[in-house]
Amino acid sequence: MEGEVVATGGDLEPGTILAAYRAGQFPMPLDGRVLAWWSPSPRGILPLDGLRVTRSLRKSCARYRTTLDTAFEEVIDACADRRRPGAWISRAVKDAYVTLHRLGWAHSVEAWDDDGLAGGLYGLAIGGFFAGESMFHRRTDASKVALVTLVDLLRDGGTSLLDVQWRTDHLASLGVTEVGRAEYHALLDAALARPLPPVFETSRVGG
Repeated sequence: MEGEVVATGGDLEPGTILAAYRAGQFPMPLDGRVLAWWSPSPRGILPLDGLRVTRSLRKSCARYRTTLDTAFEEVIDACADRRRPGAWISRAVKDAYVTLHRLGWAHSVEAWDDDGLAGGLYGLAIGGFFAGESMFHRRTDASKVALVTLVDLLRDGGTSLLDVQWRTDHLASLGVTEVGRAEYHALLDAALARPLPPVFETSRVGG
């Protein structure tokens, strides 16, 4: 992919991270050690009217109860589990996003069943922009059910851009597509000019 890493180093203070997202970048450790700032081209996005919900996924939606921001740290811990293939979330990244959650910028969607937390996802919301960071599941379709809930919340709240960073085969099956850098930044600028969905409104400090 063109133009993935645009810088290395720096810090993970809330203001630094928020400024990066507003510029179309996001932090992710490089080789698990060096902090890198990424700006992939093409960029994976999920059009909010393009989520593919199969018949089996609709049935799964009835099996789980979903919530917003009730178990953020448990969700990010599960996403960061080093036993997962491709795990990339370092302790520093986790701590940074927990801080952003406490400040009202980062959010989680959880899917529950009778055995507890079955899956979920987390990301960051700025105006009408949502950056999906990671998702996990412990039971079948639980992360997908969390995504269905997120898309419903974003669409109802007036969000216009759901960024998923890269288009993978799995995400493509859910409706994720790709856009070039210029189109992405046009979409980002338009989304940042929108108000934050009311469901994400919290008391904020800094940023």
